[in-house]
Amino acid sequence: MLTGIRTVFLGGDARQLEVIRKCVEMDAIVYAAGFDKWETPIPDVKLEPLSTELLGCADVLVLPAAGCDEEGNLTAAFSSGPIRLLEEHFAALPTGCTVYTGIAKSYLRSLCASHSLRLVELMSRDDVAIYNSIPTAEGALVVAIQNTDFTIHSSCSVVLGMGRIGFTMARTLQGLGARVKMGVRKPEHYARAEEMGWKPFMTDALLEQVKEADLIFNTIPSMILTAEVLSRIPKHCVVIDLASAPGGCDFRYAEQHGIKAIAALGLPGIVAPRTAGMIIGSALVQSISDEALHNRL
Repeated sequence: MLTGIRTVFLGGDARQLEVIRKCVEMDAIVYAAGFDKWETPIPDVKLEPLSTELLGCADVLVLPAAGCDEEGNLTAAFSSGPIRLLEEHFAALPTGCTVYTGIAKSYLRSLCASHSLRLVELMSRDDVAIYNSIPTAEGALVVAIQNTDFTIHSSCSVVLGMGRIGFTMARTLQGLGARVKMGVRKPEHYARAEEMGWKPFMTDALLEQVKEADLIFNTIPSMILTAEVLSRIPKHCVVIDLASAPGGCDFRYAEQHGIKAIAALGLPGIVAPRTAGMIIGSALVQSISDEALHNRL
């Protein structure tokens, strides 16, 4: 339970509504700023404008899954105006307040560090990333189906990177009857891919391996789909880049040469916001509870 813990939410998308709901269920005292367009607010949630007074009462500050940009701007799908976090807002937060977000950029990290505020990036947790890989993979399938004129079944589908998203992506494609090729960088990943029934290859052989690709799903957050690699793929091949920004594909080359390459970021919040919000909410509640227990000991 989060009884008595003052939790302030700033902005967010549909996922944040589920996170708020979870905190209310756990008996937290919940304030929300940037929700003046929320049509059916949850009872007991106190809707407030962003102010230093509001932040001054926070035990916990919860930001959107995407955090804020390098100028402090937050995603605020339910706000009638923009929301921007400034130096004065961080200065108003009490000592001991913990800031939660999904992913933090340097702006947020710097301000938290300068004010000695604990920052928790929930998306860096293994459990959150694994659960989140499910709506990511399902969303990638939606993108693939919308942008092809052939079935995933029997297609040559190349997955690059055997991390948490890559593994779920490959397994999902396999379940639909695709011929899955897995590009890996480590011998142990090669062995696991082979054991799973996929056709593994080391990424240094990528130039040869993409020649028969119908679909390419990249999860490696560095430039792996270079102009040279893209020049080898079939004309009908669709590239879906799932890697975090700036991705791993030369989108400029792809556009210039008529290659369909799609940056598919934030899919859980787009295709399954309720599930994605429940995943984040459970992790948030667990983290707050663990911290409260630690402070009592």
